[in-house]
Amino acid sequence: MTSNLSISRLLCLATDVEQYSRLDTPQQECAQADLLDILDRAAARSGIDRSRWVRQAQGDQEFAVLPPDTHESVIVGDFVRHLAGCLAERNANVPTRDRLRLRMAVHVGVARPAALGHAGQTPIAVARLLDAPVLKRVLAQTRTTDLVVIVSDSVFQDVVRLRENGLDPEQYTRITVRAKEFDSHGWVHVPEHRPAELRGFATEDDVATAAPGIGDERRPRAASERRGSRSSGEGTHVHQIKDVGGVTFGDRSHAAHNITINERD
Repeated sequence: MTSNLSISRLLCLATDVEQYSRLDTPQQECAQADLLDILDRAAARSGIDRSRWVRQAQGDQEFAVLPPDTHESVIVGDFVRHLAGCLAERNANVPTRDRLRLRMAVHVGVARPAALGHAGQTPIAVARLLDAPVLKRVLAQTRTTDLVVIVSDSVFQDVVRLRENGLDPEQYTRITVRAKEFDSHGWVHVPEHRPAELRGFATEDDVATAAPGIGDERRPRAASERRGSRSSGEGTHVHQIKDVGGVTFGDRSHAAHNITINERD
């Protein structure tokens, strides 16, 4: 029997509150209300009608499927910037322990309505990217910001690299997330922070290599090649930023970082 459901590629995103389970019941109620308020205000400032989003609330999270006519660069660009601004306003006059801090994941693909929300690989991918251990560590250890964002490789290649709405691919760090059946690249962005500033979140469980430049398919360099500084025949310099637990977290001019995360069951 042939299904009469059409296949549509839709932009999906999810947001999650950091350390929500540590809050007591009144604090959780406030966090949920504040999350909705901040998302609504960021959307309004970006010229986005949130009433058209199909939203799934999950306590400390919201998963949303956006309309087919959504301008993806507005979400990844304007909406992210306004979300960071609204978070900063909310947290400006509260104690550090009471700050609302968020992770956000964005992916585009097939998501069909189902009995309990949406079905398809796209919602699963969004959940895996959102829960990537490195994303949690970046937020936990970057105390000067309250938002970290991860976009899928397809969003990075098809949207970020177009540089519309102020998007800059050099502001993203490439990671590989492996969790059970999921194995894919994602790109981490921390508003108002360059990738080179995000030091110290690699651990012994991470395998870090300097990524090829955007569009460059050369092989990753061996660990022995990554230590110290050297220059290629073309004069491209490789600089060691930090060695954490025996793992080198490297940076190269005009290149992204690459971090592989193997998530255990």
